[in-house]
Amino acid sequence: MGLELYLDLRSQPCRAVYIFAKKNAIPFQMRTVDILKGQHLSEQFSQVNCLNKVPVLKDGSFVLTESTAILIYLSSKYQVADHWYPADLQARAQVHEYLGWHADNIRGTFGVLLWTKVLGPLIGVQVPEEKVERNKNSMVLAVQRLEEKFLRDRAFLVGQHVTLADLMSLEELMQPVALGYNLFEGRPQLTAWRERVEAFLGAELCQEAHSPILSILGQAAKKMLPVPPPEAHASMQLRIARIP
Repeated sequence: MGLELYLDLRSQPCRAVYIFAKKNAIPFQMRTVDILKGQHLSEQFSQVNCLNKVPVLKDGSFVLTESTAILIYLSSKYQVADHWYPADLQARAQVHEYLGWHADNIRGTFGVLLWTKVLGPLIGVQVPEEKVERNKNSMVLAVQRLEEKFLRDRAFLVGQHVTLADLMSLEELMQPVALGYNLFEGRPQLTAWRERVEAFLGAELCQEAHSPILSILGQAAKKMLPVPPPEAHASMQLRIARIP
């Protein structure tokens, strides 16, 4: 069996992996894992990843989790264009610098609105408004630091070419946009960066990858989303409780 990718495109890291594989014409078998339906908790998926999370890469008998590790693996195995994950020591170190900062300051913060607006209500949980406002303030601060520290006056986050850093960042920033909170408004520098990244990736690929999340508010309003099964509620409630 060839390369398999276990993904749910409502997830930011899953979209990053999907876009990267598609953009670089890497052949793979898509294994959709619908988290809302609780498919990540199934016994079958648990045999693939005992942590019950996506994305997951399966390459023959080799299994890899965590989006950053997957992207680096794909970059190396398929010898994609150097700009993604530069061979130059300092440029590569800067990619890792951003990804480390991203894990601490972006990941986990920019996905909160999905929990407050969609996932919580699906299981009857309402998040206090003060937590929602605190999260928005945290996103604003993170975006300011993103511009000041990494983007500055450059075309992309690590110099003049698209890297894994730009892809991971874009997918996180698209999450609040899909939930009705557009952090690009009033930020011409950040907006220009987004436009450059999306132009490089291609409008068709971006639309394909972003469609599931961009339509989620409309689906929720029309009650078209699946209600998570009872066995998923405990972990969902725990994640909601951890919102600062």
